[in-house]
Amino acid sequence: MTEQDSTRRSGAQVVLQRVILPRDTDPVDVRPLYLDEPETAHCHVSSRTAVTVPASARVSFAAYFNAFPASYWKRWTRLTEVILRLDLRGGGRVDVYRSKPNGDQVHVAGQAVRTGADAETVEFRVDLAPFEDGGWIWFDVFTDERPLVISDAFWATDLDLPAKRLSIGTTTFNRPDDCVAALLALGEDQAVLDVLAKVYVADQGTKKIVAHPRFAEAAALLGARLEVIDQGNLGGSGGFSRALYESVEHSDVDQIVLMDDDIALEPDSILRASAFARAATSPLVVGSQMLNLQARSRLHSMGEVVDLGSCTWGPAPGAVTDHDFGTDSLRKTRALHRRIDAGYNGWWMCLFPREVVEANGLPLPLFIKWDDAEYSLRALEKGYPTVTLPGSGVWHMPWTDKNDLSDWTVYFHLRNRLVIAALYSPHDQRKTLLKQGLRSTIRRLLSMEYSTVAIELKAIEDFLAGPDRFFELLPTALPQVQQLRKRYTDAQLLASASEVPPPTLDAAHAERMLRPPTHPARIAAQASKAVLRNLRPPAPTAQERPQVNVPAGSALWFLLGNLDSATVSTPDGSGVAFRRRDPEVFRDLSKRAAATYRRLVAEWPQAQATWKAALPELTSTESWRKVFEN
Repeated sequence: MTEQDSTRRSGAQVVLQRVILPRDTDPVDVRPLYLDEPETAHCHVSSRTAVTVPASARVSFAAYFNAFPASYWKRWTRLTEVILRLDLRGGGRVDVYRSKPNGDQVHVAGQAVRTGADAETVEFRVDLAPFEDGGWIWFDVFTDERPLVISDAFWATDLDLPAKRLSIGTTTFNRPDDCVAALLALGEDQAVLDVLAKVYVADQGTKKIVAHPRFAEAAALLGARLEVIDQGNLGGSGGFSRALYESVEHSDVDQIVLMDDDIALEPDSILRASAFARAATSPLVVGSQMLNLQARSRLHSMGEVVDLGSCTWGPAPGAVTDHDFGTDSLRKTRALHRRIDAGYNGWWMCLFPREVVEANGLPLPLFIKWDDAEYSLRALEKGYPTVTLPGSGVWHMPWTDKNDLSDWTVYFHLRNRLVIAALYSPHDQRKTLLKQGLRSTIRRLLSMEYSTVAIELKAIEDFLAGPDRFFELLPTALPQVQQLRKRYTDAQLLASASEVPPPTLDAAHAERMLRPPTHPARIAAQASKAVLRNLRPPAPTAQERPQVNVPAGSALWFLLGNLDSATVSTPDGSGVAFRRRDPEVFRDLSKRAAATYRRLVAEWPQAQATWKAALPELTSTESWRKVFEN
């Protein structure tokens, strides 16, 4: 198949979105993302683009990967109508439906199908006029005494959308299995290969992907497109910056896709993002949604925004989170039909037109956390919005299974959040930062998270030190943070609570203690009691034997604050931390926190001006070139 063939069908029609089916290697629970089937009549999937609907059945293609997210195409592209084209063989009927922003369904058109041995092509044209605020388009298939075979189907346009050559950039750190699996998924999809010019892998780990037993297979599929670059661990921002740098400086690609190494890839998502960018009324960033790698039928992130008042990120207004298509189909979930406007997209997968990168520069050297959000905030200031496109998605580990609220990543969360607040918030952040920071510090101290408080104070100090040494910190900040955490016992993880003596409190007492109070007066009373307790010496036995084993979901500050010691499980269940109360450390970190936050408030205006002045140099190609050459 040629590049022209993979994007155009039937003369001038340009394919926007293929109707696709699960792969043989996919787990069964992905099926609701492709087909909305009745329990009594399952379809036979014979290839990625061919499916047989059994006799006497009704099957809907109102599924995540096969319905057409019309409202996004209406809002952001030049399309005024979309074409649904199907190659069919057998007997039955095809009906096309659309939805309103509130989820109400409207029948658009339908056609009976009765063919002989040869396939018949059926085409529907749907006007995009009513989709300003939301709505999808899909088709249902009805069969009578004969099955109906769909051998090929796609959503298309008559608009002239010239093909674009694209590169894909990923960065990996000791995840060779995941990274090679993603490369294989790319190489096995011919339609993706037809438009793919380069694949850059910034390998920053000690377990190199070239040593993986299936790397040669992936390299053979990708051929000269694949370029593996060995470099030191510069974090996600260093790895992704390398991919953007190589794409702009050493290739002539028109579009650049960044994607994580630890994803399960639906390759058609790349083609959909590319088509959307090509059809856009003006250049924009196109992001893909996050599906849950552990529960494949779940949509984890629909769209994200940054609240510049609090300088925190979260779901976009109206976004649905952690939605299970295996339980509630697209047709039945009204909240999924409203169009969501995102502010940025995580770099689990995100596409950038070349002109956006050339105008916007490269990412800030943040190592990890906030680099994706900052890049979109900067692009928006230059007139390039970010759109998170439904139907373009990859499976990624959910945030709920990460420990980044208490592990070493907390340093980067806070330091980089301060940088973004200084650069982009139109509000005076001093009161907000002081209030949030002191509240967080008190809760962490009461929870015996001493290492986390220590690295948060380091994050503030490094922010106030200014941008002059920011590139120098890329390879050194993480080792410094890890060395600092080693001083505190709460950062020393054990494989299991079985490695320490059993808790001193019996199970019934522990259960009562871990039951959180709900009345505000009870919460306040426990909090006051916890503060006083932390100023007194702990029980002598608590240093060697925990009082209770605390599950991750019960590790609340007003409960832990009333203990002398406890094991606390990590969110992913892979280990426990043995936390021990230490009044001396409590007092020391409390005093240091008060002084550090006073300094942050006093020096904030000057720090803000310094960071803003340094932004052009921190994001310039020349600055990053020096890093990569060294």
